[in-house]
Amino acid sequence: QVQLVESGGGLVQPGGSLRLSCSASGSIFSPNVMGWYRQAPGKQREYVAGIISSGYTDYADSVKGRFTISRDNAKNMVYLQMNSLKPEDTAVYYCQAGASLRRVRATDYWGQGTQVTVSS
Repeated sequence: QVQLVESGGGLVQPGGSLRLSCSASGSIFSPNVMGWYRQAPGKQREYVAGIISSGYTDYADSVKGRFTISRDNAKNMVYLQMNSLKPEDTAVYYCQAGASLRRVRATDYWGQGTQVTVSS
């Protein structure tokens, strides 16, 4: 079993930055892929970014160039640096541990989510 806990969300003005963190713990932690998804009110959960164990990163077009995902395997942490935030980035952000980029499976692990609100 793997437990994921996100932190770092909050209220930020448009153009500002936030850094989300996801701490992973459990008896086995070696997922091939760590990812971030988000869900805005009234919308489906959508992919934001992912990173595989080799370090390869992948981003949704809507955040490319503004967000950076990274992971520290020694600390069992994954991060999402979010710059140039826009109101449309407002959502609950979820950390995911799984097997494939951009693909949600029933066996994936999820955190409880952290709220990000971009507003003036």
